[in-house]
Amino acid sequence: MKRLVVCLSMWLFIAASLQAAERAGDERLDEVVRRGSHVMPFDLEQTTHVFSKTGKGGLQQVVVKDNSNADQIKLIRQHLTKISNEFMQGDFSNPAKIHGEDMPGLAELRAAKPGRIKITYKELPNGAEIDYSTDDLKLIEAIHQWFDAQLSDHARHAMPGHLMHHKP
Repeated sequence: MKRLVVCLSMWLFIAASLQAAERAGDERLDEVVRRGSHVMPFDLEQTTHVFSKTGKGGLQQVVVKDNSNADQIKLIRQHLTKISNEFMQGDFSNPAKIHGEDMPGLAELRAAKPGRIKITYKELPNGAEIDYSTDDLKLIEAIHQWFDAQLSDHARHAMPGHLMHHKP
């Protein structure tokens, strides 16, 4: 019986995660691309966003589709450096400009005192990443909701990473 409960719980979690990250409609996707072009300097058609939920928050990566595209790699790194610094200060205005003020998880992230979420920028050979980490369960849930919203809104240019990969 215990095994059945565990299996059922996992199935419900996976189903909820998949449902939460459903692709937005074409009109919404077009609007997000339009808004994003005013915030993100890199070309969405030449890049991919990868959102991996972790046990402590999540890992956001932006990578080029063509590893020889040095110009796009530079633009990705510039943008992720900029927004990671803004996020460390509690400034989540750029995601709001792209996804709207009512973006799931955004209010909780904005309300968190700077330092409650550890935000770590790292360059990758083909782009860059931001690691979001906290011990606050409400903020972990907010990060997961925020990732689901981005996966939905960037569906043409995004993909989920490993579901609930646990980092030490």
